[in-house]
Amino acid sequence: MSQNLQPTTSNEAPTSDVPKARAVQVRNLSRIFCGVLALVVFLADQATKAMLERSIPEHAVIPIIPGWLNLTHAKNPGAAFSLFADSPAPWKTALLVVVSAALLAVVTWLVLRTSKLHWEAGVGLSLIVGGAASNLLDRIRVGRVVDFIDVFFRTYHWPSFNLADSAIVVGAGFLILHYLFSE
Repeated sequence: MSQNLQPTTSNEAPTSDVPKARAVQVRNLSRIFCGVLALVVFLADQATKAMLERSIPEHAVIPIIPGWLNLTHAKNPGAAFSLFADSPAPWKTALLVVVSAALLAVVTWLVLRTSKLHWEAGVGLSLIVGGAASNLLDRIRVGRVVDFIDVFFRTYHWPSFNLADSAIVVGAGFLILHYLFSE
């Protein structure tokens, strides 16, 4: 491996180090972008849940698009989209907290560890981290999350969900697109 032994002036890096320095700078900027995006998702989800809890009584339903979309106030002690919500197991919340924290740690580690993070993967992982962190905080703080988006068609209602759940699903979609169409 050859080195550029040309003398440098002031604080300039040797020519061979310029691409490496730019790569580190771009990598750091993409990490900052990922962190900011995750923080925006986290704060937006926490804010929407707080506004909803202050404004709408529990179990109230407000039609937004009649026949398709309601705003509702539901407490979800289960996982995403109310999975396991009806389980009477006393350890359910603790298990959901441990599993969520472990998965959040793995995804965060992936973001920090990956040397070249494509934008689709970075956006996807950031959305997942922000949403998972917000729901995890709710589970730790009160043992449940607030769901408020009710999508339905005729008599079929999708389980109600929140902004964090939406971010997680969209983030997973970005990851799927990345892995399907990347080289």
